[in-house]
Amino acid sequence: MTQTVHEFDRYAEVRAALADPALVPELPAGDGPAGASVAWLRATVARFSSGERHRRRRALVEAELARLEPASLRRAAAAGREGEIRVRVVRTLAEALGMPEPAAVAEAVIVVAGAYFGGADAAADEAVARLVAQLVPGPADEAGLEAAANRIGLLVQACEATAALVEASAGSGGPPARVLRNAPPVRTMRRVAARATRVAGREIAEGDVVFLDLATANRTHPVPLTFGVPPRVCPGRAHALALADGLLRRRQTPFARLHHQAAPLLLPNAWDYASAAALAAQGFAAVGTTSLGVAAAAGLPDGAAATAEVTLALASRLGRGSFLFTVDAEGGFSDAPEEVAELARKLYDAGAAGINLEDGRPDGTLAPVELHAAKIAAVKAAVPALFVNARTDTHWLGRREEETATRLAIYEQAGADGVFVPGLSDPDGIAALTATLVVPLNILYTPAGPTLAELAALGVRRVSLGSLLYRGALAAAVATATAVRDGRPADLGTPSYAEVRQLGMPAGTPRRSM
Repeated sequence: MTQTVHEFDRYAEVRAALADPALVPELPAGDGPAGASVAWLRATVARFSSGERHRRRRALVEAELARLEPASLRRAAAAGREGEIRVRVVRTLAEALGMPEPAAVAEAVIVVAGAYFGGADAAADEAVARLVAQLVPGPADEAGLEAAANRIGLLVQACEATAALVEASAGSGGPPARVLRNAPPVRTMRRVAARATRVAGREIAEGDVVFLDLATANRTHPVPLTFGVPPRVCPGRAHALALADGLLRRRQTPFARLHHQAAPLLLPNAWDYASAAALAAQGFAAVGTTSLGVAAAAGLPDGAAATAEVTLALASRLGRGSFLFTVDAEGGFSDAPEEVAELARKLYDAGAAGINLEDGRPDGTLAPVELHAAKIAAVKAAVPALFVNARTDTHWLGRREEETATRLAIYEQAGADGVFVPGLSDPDGIAALTATLVVPLNILYTPAGPTLAELAALGVRRVSLGSLLYRGALAAAVATATAVRDGRPADLGTPSYAEVRQLGMPAGTPRRSM
């Protein structure tokens, strides 16, 4: 039977092929004894499986990764000894997984990685046997061997792909998202048709091979195909990025680190010093501001670039406190990137750890994506340590999900440290975004939407309360006043005069630079 090879390098074609369940990873030829050959390893890992076997084996890998907090991996990689990149990647991961003799594991995995995608290699077969003996010290049944194979497969994938990411990033001053787009760690993929199918108007017969050029496809579209597409999104995306950051010893501010913890950063939004201080006193790790609350408290319209002075004044007051805070600055109060950068510098000098910049406009339109990206790039060039949360209002304005993903990818590549999509609450939509993003995703909490725990499970790293607290405070004030007027019991569960007065007496110094 003649095997036809189809080559795809256009973005839409490559994406369609990756998502087509009829196209499955091509298993390199060869066979070998269970637990003692590269051929057995390839036949047993999720990477080269499909259907139910892929789902079962992927679950094994996901369970291993669920035990690892990306922030811990980052710290371990940064603190590790110098040496060859692949050795450091595998050793750090093996140590985090609690594997015995991580140095020996790294040595064996590197040998296996050299033969993983095809070809016979006696040394690699011996390395597989050594690894299995380390991971399964006694007799093992089929399930035990399958679990060991997928642990080894996880290390092999990290060895090659994460090391390539580190090497591509080394010496690059650009944002990681831009590096991943221009130099993806996996540049090509091969698929084989398990049954006849049709991709981008081309008939693919059963047994045909499909060659996918990811590197070329990425250059034609802002959303890179770096970590796959459903149903094969890479489960180790966050871990690979954390390892790379640690190995490159990229520094993170205390505020940035809050976006890479086991639980999402819950960010309550204040409108004056007292509300911010009261929230910080309750143990919230950081506080944001709400542009609606700040504007309404000053008798000004929100979203109309009317509150620049009020916002700067509030930042100066918040800077007297000992808590981390980030400022909602609408669209930067200007369409001139250099003016937005100057505002960001002033906010940082006042003590702000972050800034929120939105692309929505008062007339219900979105700013040109290139303009908003230019603002982000200008801010990061002027104040590199300021955390830029790039917000897109596509969902609030009813735009297509595809536009959301495109805008966020461009903002990432401009240097955004995080991205924000208010109005997005659909779990499938959230999961689709987190699968493609490099930086943390911020979601606006809504009582009718997913819970904090559900958002965490979807990969959300920051949850903002927006104007909810301010609107709730207004409602409580009106309810209390009308209750007194109407002779009904008033809620007496309020802080005392002395407690509120104490909030206005800040102690300590800002923690932004700790």
